[in-house]
Amino acid sequence: MLEVKGITVRYSGLPVLREVSIKVDEGRTVGVVGANGAGKSTLLKAIMGSVKVTSGEINFQGQRIDKLATEQIVRRGIIYVPEGRRLFGPLSVEENLLLGAFTVEREADKQKNLDYVYEMFPRLAERRTQAVGSMSGGEQQMAAIGRGLMSTPKLLMLDEPSLGLAPLLVSEVFETVRRLQEEGDTTVLMVEQNVLEALELSDWAYILQTGEIRSQGPAQEVLASDEVRKAFLGM
Repeated sequence: MLEVKGITVRYSGLPVLREVSIKVDEGRTVGVVGANGAGKSTLLKAIMGSVKVTSGEINFQGQRIDKLATEQIVRRGIIYVPEGRRLFGPLSVEENLLLGAFTVEREADKQKNLDYVYEMFPRLAERRTQAVGSMSGGEQQMAAIGRGLMSTPKLLMLDEPSLGLAPLLVSEVFETVRRLQEEGDTTVLMVEQNVLEALELSDWAYILQTGEIRSQGPAQEVLASDEVRKAFLGM
């Protein structure tokens, strides 16, 4: 479905990503893990076209997309849930969700997607008229993911979904990702510092360090490797 081939991204002339290649197969959950500053968020922004790729290429469903504008990439079915959620605090839950459906033309389809999100997240349904800025961090993350689902994405990209959340809320967010795997057919690409939980959820994993892919493989094998257990889990 998605193939990133040897991309390099530079900020002010300095390489942030160096010849990075990843592949995401349809219907799978792929995790990209690594320390803060490894280039994980830059990878997602490059896929979305919000940062320029200086070499390499990005293909989605057999077509090259790294020369397209972000809006065109969104309309092809790639949705990015950014780090920090970036919701509109004064607006209600439902108003925020509907903003995610701007590519959906038929009102009936918008309502169908809204019903799906409320079924996926009953807590959002209970708070549909509440200002999203007054909700807990975990609830806001649910709203951010729900907003991403409103356009029926083919590929949903999650940027540090557990960032800044208390441990209990982190568990809730990862349970949300697990439910997407079990109940939907959405393909997920997730970048995370929370290595253990991310790898437990993923089918395939990449370890990104200082802008380069250091390791990859089935997520459970990566999780069991001595390198990952020592570097990220303190074991």
